[in-house]
Amino acid sequence: MKITTTVASVALPDFGSERECPPLPPAVLCARMERVQACMRQRRLEALAVYADREHCANLAYLTGFDPRFEEAVLLMSADGRRKLLVGNECQGYLPDVRALGLEVELFQEFSLLGQPRGSSRPLKKILRAFGIGRGTRVGAVGWKYFDGSLLPTRALDVPAYLADVLRELSDAPQRVVNAAGIFMNPRDGLRVTNEPEQIAQFEYAAGVSSAGVLALLRHLREGVREDALEKYLDSRGLQLSCHRMVSFGEKAKRGLASPSANRARLGGAFTTALGVVGSLTCRAGVVARSAADLPQETREFYPRLAANYFDVVATWYEHLRVGAQAGDIFHAVARARRRALYDFAVNPGHYIHLDEWVHSPFAADSTIALGSGMALQMDIIPVSKGPFCCCNAEDGVVLADEPLRATLERAYPALWRRVLARRAFMRDALGVRLDDSVLPLSNIPGWLPPYALELGRVFVRRRA
Repeated sequence: MKITTTVASVALPDFGSERECPPLPPAVLCARMERVQACMRQRRLEALAVYADREHCANLAYLTGFDPRFEEAVLLMSADGRRKLLVGNECQGYLPDVRALGLEVELFQEFSLLGQPRGSSRPLKKILRAFGIGRGTRVGAVGWKYFDGSLLPTRALDVPAYLADVLRELSDAPQRVVNAAGIFMNPRDGLRVTNEPEQIAQFEYAAGVSSAGVLALLRHLREGVREDALEKYLDSRGLQLSCHRMVSFGEKAKRGLASPSANRARLGGAFTTALGVVGSLTCRAGVVARSAADLPQETREFYPRLAANYFDVVATWYEHLRVGAQAGDIFHAVARARRRALYDFAVNPGHYIHLDEWVHSPFAADSTIALGSGMALQMDIIPVSKGPFCCCNAEDGVVLADEPLRATLERAYPALWRRVLARRAFMRDALGVRLDDSVLPLSNIPGWLPPYALELGRVFVRRRA
């Protein structure tokens, strides 16, 4: 069967969305903490210190629903079931439901901003010692990543030195304090790699928010508009951002992570935009044009070839996904689909997504990781042109679900399930992208990529003959 990619007129349906974010019951959070404590016992860890600050709070929020504002925080956990949350001055009024979560809370004012009172809390060493951390205690320290490169994999900690120093001093041996972030983030069996139905429902709501924001921006994109005038369309609806809002035109689009500025869109120039909220990120990139005739001479012939092949690669990624597939096989499938003379991949072709935008990635050449039910995955393939500068992107997320999980979602969240089925049908019937039954698209612009942003009704499709 021959597959060709072309540009065709396609109407984007309104898939709908929830009116509000589905709740995450305290029982789900309690079950997570119990699983962590089971992991501690398996690893012979007697205590765990989970550190968080404003940017690096996903592991703590996963356990408690709490993310520190302005300040830092630490959750102490023991293998026998004790849990203590340390917070600064201002977070005392921003606590989760501590009774439902079985949390003891203690004020530690060094977490507070400079100049605030510090006379009402115990020293950190006394707090940790009273919790049971002492000579010979084996402690896991959790920040926001672990290390498997040139750094010592267990001894390299990513928590502040004042916390690492006290833990090492109390345990009386540096080797007894180990990096335990892998409990949460290991790409094979990390706890945050597999999601409960309740979490999937929140992620689907988040994907509706992020994709609606990007679509609204694209519908207001025009020649001469300023980046900062478009930012207002990237509406998070009160969800926390997982990264800053991105809008860039022209040469500035080379700095893909840049925030909006007063820069203006020019006909034929590049653009990129992204909105990331907890649980979802949507990105689109391309050119401010109606057709190739609007492009400058240096990209007029090159960009259409790059963009069409990029869509082939994206479709290949989607069509190879399934529960049980090996991530390394998907890596090689998309590598084969890429026209190497046109562009390289900036990073891995896809990754896990959670409350933070990037948890880890199973997609590597030598990966033997089998993709499992409940995994939330991001189609994050970023092409880096080998010719004249141009960009293209169609980043969205999916969840993998086996038959029992699909049945649970259909029963517990029937409206969500109808939206998922409609998105699958759109990708199959309108775009020609065929998904395995286990692939559940969450975005409301799934696989939708208009190569020319001033003609949103014409998008890439795959035809089979």
